[in-house]
Amino acid sequence: MFDLFADLPATLPQERVDAILARSNVRIERIVSHGHASPAGFWYDQAEHEFVVLLRGAARVRFDDETVELRPGSCLDIPAHRRHRVEWTTPDEPTIWLAVFYQ
Repeated sequence: MFDLFADLPATLPQERVDAILARSNVRIERIVSHGHASPAGFWYDQAEHEFVVLLRGAARVRFDDETVELRPGSCLDIPAHRRHRVEWTTPDEPTIWLAVFYQ
């Protein structure tokens, strides 16, 4: 069993990534941000598709052609190699993401 809302530190020097499940064609992670954003000039360009659900907090994700605001319950399906970056996450509480990476 894994509790998505357990073991949340009050502050984090960097994002926390916890692997929940890993199989040959799928990986599920809990990501906890606390005021984190992608480094300046950095873009994710992943070989896997990523389906992400925001469970707590808020975030802003930027793509080449749009910016998306996320709140609890928001979800995105990001195709492989669609460049994106995290522009902002809530600084006053943990932002909890559930990310599913798949082929």
